[in-house]
Amino acid sequence: MGIRLLGDRVMVQRADAETTAGGIHLPESAQERPQKAEVIAVGEGRRLDSGKVIAPDLKVGDTVIISKYGGTEITVDGKDYLIMESGQVLAKEA
Repeated sequence: MGIRLLGDRVMVQRADAETTAGGIHLPESAQERPQKAEVIAVGEGRRLDSGKVIAPDLKVGDTVIISKYGGTEITVDGKDYLIMESGQVLAKEA
């Protein structure tokens, strides 16, 4: 992948939509956006005024909970991703 994230940003890929309890798979246009995502890439961290860099709490492979409408959508190599600041991530699965 030819993208290098800057600062305190993370790139995530939303989890695939699940099939309903009755076994029905809804078309993408009728589904809510999944809030679970996998961290694909992480920037170097937030830079303080003193010049010190604080490393992000997230790492590649983490499963996170994100806002339904947060981040900026991009497509790289035919796959859809979101880029957002690490502060926009709501939670991380333990």
